[in-house]
Amino acid sequence: MKIKNPVLPGFNADPSMIRVDDTYYIANSTFEWFPGVRIHASKDLVHWNLLPSPLSTTTLLDMKGNPASGGIWAPDLSYADNKFWLVYTDVKITEGAFKDMTNYLTTSENILGPWSDPIKINGVGFDSSLFHDDDGKKYLVQQTWDHREYNHPFDGITLTEFDTETMKLDPKTARTIYRGTSVGLVEGPHLYKIKGKYYLFAAQGGTVFTHEEVVARSSSLDENSFETEPEGPFITNFDTPDFYLQKQGHGALVQTLSDEWYYASLVSRPWNRKNESAHDPRGWSTLGRETSIQKVEWDENGWPRVVGGHGGQVEVEAPIDAIETKAPKNHSQHDEFNSDQLDINWNTLRVPFTSKMGSYGQGKLDLVGQGSLANPFEVSMIARRWQAFNFDAETQIHFDPYNYQQMAGLTNFYNDKHWSWIFVTWNEKNGRVIEVAENNRGEYTSYLKNDAIKIPDDVENVWFKTKVRKETYTYEYSFDGINWTTIDVELDAAVLSDDYVLQTSGGFFTGAFVGLAAVDYSGYEEVATFDHFDYNELE
Repeated sequence: MKIKNPVLPGFNADPSMIRVDDTYYIANSTFEWFPGVRIHASKDLVHWNLLPSPLSTTTLLDMKGNPASGGIWAPDLSYADNKFWLVYTDVKITEGAFKDMTNYLTTSENILGPWSDPIKINGVGFDSSLFHDDDGKKYLVQQTWDHREYNHPFDGITLTEFDTETMKLDPKTARTIYRGTSVGLVEGPHLYKIKGKYYLFAAQGGTVFTHEEVVARSSSLDENSFETEPEGPFITNFDTPDFYLQKQGHGALVQTLSDEWYYASLVSRPWNRKNESAHDPRGWSTLGRETSIQKVEWDENGWPRVVGGHGGQVEVEAPIDAIETKAPKNHSQHDEFNSDQLDINWNTLRVPFTSKMGSYGQGKLDLVGQGSLANPFEVSMIARRWQAFNFDAETQIHFDPYNYQQMAGLTNFYNDKHWSWIFVTWNEKNGRVIEVAENNRGEYTSYLKNDAIKIPDDVENVWFKTKVRKETYTYEYSFDGINWTTIDVELDAAVLSDDYVLQTSGGFFTGAFVGLAAVDYSGYEEVATFDHFDYNELE
């Protein structure tokens, strides 16, 4: 078997990978999307199945009002003492001098839960991970944030002893063990003990095209005791601009039962518009930061090296002891809303789906109109990741608005400042109409305006479709579900990419979603009913 990268396509960033017996698990960041932390499982590192998210209650995670790309940054999954340990960070401020955050710990004897109530650990910095030493001691390893404008905000990697009796850190033991190289922005630490030495894996260069992972080594956990791997970095694509995979870096190491080694890393697959240089801009990553896996070997001096060079490979040899895992061939989804639980692929913004948003079951989804799609507090939307460059998504909607402040439809969404949708609304000229609009860097544009499409009086339901074709995407509508009309508006998919959002905002860590939404900012809570949803990948 071959591992084909990315193994987790579409917004699956900052992987924390472990092995428990013969099963591998990867935990990924989810930022402002709920539920928090995505976990996949595999026995072969090739095929992966999505498991229920651990942070599925407001007891474990409450992100109401969090900024875009706040929330869950770089969770750390580990296994020790016959249970899973999950450290996660809830970031409340993303831009400016401060990164107000809280690091939490929850545990479970089963990867499927239940997970314990969260223990507040500290707020020193993000990207926290728990290291279980072979002498029984435990340490929190984390990026350290410095708000002072006269210092660099990335103030090295801090290690602090964790007391398992009190389940608290001892802040007096905190010490900086590594400050990175001149590349700067050292973060994402994971610590391992291998053949009697401590190996620290850490990301540098920012999570963009300059991203990289370095490895440092020490015989102790003393302050500033780690030396950086020579002839590094360990992995990067900064100097491989023409390679299919880009931005590899932040990740985690795992050892197989047969003593092979693999490294899971975040990765992106940017594309370029026609007539653009493939080097500058290097591209637009509409699928966000995904997960790749590279094979690792150890050189004669005991340093880890990525097989094939530090740029990595698209196809990688699977472990010799891999147990073939059954998993879906792609991520297509058909949902008729017959279950008493939302499909595992659905996500909501910041808070769980509640009766305030609507209800589902018995063949329909009701969404109660709330705030606009620019609202960080009260939004009635469910959405799923773009996980392919080319796909179609379709739904059927029944909605009877009576003012222009009421809207419901099908959306392609990155964050509250970058999204578009096709929707049913109302205007003074034609009553119920179909409109297409886009929010681009917070600037809202209605594309049809006075030419909004009148919905015939005898039509109860309207069908909407979006066709995403890598660089661009369009919207269509139908009054019978058979005959479709394409709206003459072609939208630039790059607007929904990390790289585009980065140009004007610090919150650029997620990826494009497609979903269903209802808005009624008049406050009258008009309800939209959706009959089904189809997401069909074309590659």
